[in-house]
Amino acid sequence: MIMLIKSVVFILLIVNSLSTSSEDGVKYANKCEVCKILAEELEGRLLETGKTSEYLEIGYSIDLPKKKKEYKKSELRLVESLDGLCERILDYNIHKERTDSTRFAKGMSQTFQTLHGLVNKGVKVELGIPYELWDKPSVEITNMKTQCEDLLETYESDIEQWYFNDQAESLGSYLCKDRALKDSDQTCLDEVSPPKGDMGQIHQEL
Repeated sequence: MIMLIKSVVFILLIVNSLSTSSEDGVKYANKCEVCKILAEELEGRLLETGKTSEYLEIGYSIDLPKKKKEYKKSELRLVESLDGLCERILDYNIHKERTDSTRFAKGMSQTFQTLHGLVNKGVKVELGIPYELWDKPSVEITNMKTQCEDLLETYESDIEQWYFNDQAESLGSYLCKDRALKDSDQTCLDEVSPPKGDMGQIHQEL
């Protein structure tokens, strides 16, 4: 009974927060959050493209043999890794149960897992937006994608420098801490996602 009451209270709270349609309910990503996610996504993309041991043939001379260059160290790998990088942000969701930079994370938030679970059980949940739009990227996410594109354009040469010469240092440190956020708040760089915790337990019991 106690857990049921806690669950009902929790549901009322999240529905109330998600139903806010004014600008007061929107908290856009700051520069630190955008840079942190950009760096994480690019490093993740490079891990994906760096698994091959292929070599590229370069040079256009008919008389001389073409030179070979390791793909992992090539400009092509960087170009392919950057292509559509900020589009990957559209896979993120707002986790409104969190208040720091970890509110931006991939996967469905505990809030919407709970609400979808209620709908699947036949409970009518009214958020003020059509059900088919529940899982569409929020305004915060689309705004962060735009900020990512602007940041990428501004620091493209720094990213190239890091890629070819300084990968011993993390991109988060090289790009965000030492350059993009040099004179700005860097608090988010040290924040990590919390354990599932009590809200996850409430969801499981629903």
